[in-house]
Amino acid sequence: MAAVPRSVTWGLLAAWAVHDLEELLTMPAASRRAAAGLRARHPRIPERVLRAVEISPAHAAVAIGMMGGVMAAASFAGARSGGRSAFYQTALAGFGWHTVTHLAQSAVLRTYTPGAVTAPLVAAPFAIWAQRRLKAAGVPLRTNDSPGPALWLFPATAAACHLTGHLVTRRLRASRQTAGRS
Repeated sequence: MAAVPRSVTWGLLAAWAVHDLEELLTMPAASRRAAAGLRARHPRIPERVLRAVEISPAHAAVAIGMMGGVMAAASFAGARSGGRSAFYQTALAGFGWHTVTHLAQSAVLRTYTPGAVTAPLVAAPFAIWAQRRLKAAGVPLRTNDSPGPALWLFPATAAACHLTGHLVTRRLRASRQTAGRS
């Protein structure tokens, strides 16, 4: 059984960082454009819903930072276990599979969406390469038997990170407004 190179395990964190840097830089403006488009096409959508579509730079930073913590922990678990960790393998598979949503969003909306450039150029190729390297090293791939957990855990984790980003930034805005009235 061959050793798994660190580039396979810690590479997950590196590939994620490149991909999510694109999202960090583009998500706030893209979400404002999406809300404006919805507002123009569907004027009956409540303003509260449209405001929820808009993601502030602070919200994006909190959510992406939290996901970074998850990816760092998964990479550490992968490095420590020689790629055998179920946590690492699930995060790797989820990272690869989530690229489909980026491409689908851009195709359905017929426009650029955050992450659409690095999903096919960085995220998907890295996930495929890493899984091939694990297999070549004789590491049993749990996600080959059933990708199910990766298909729901990765989006659930991303949703939890975004919910936290929303709650944290909402609380910060409320604190600032209260301080401004004093």
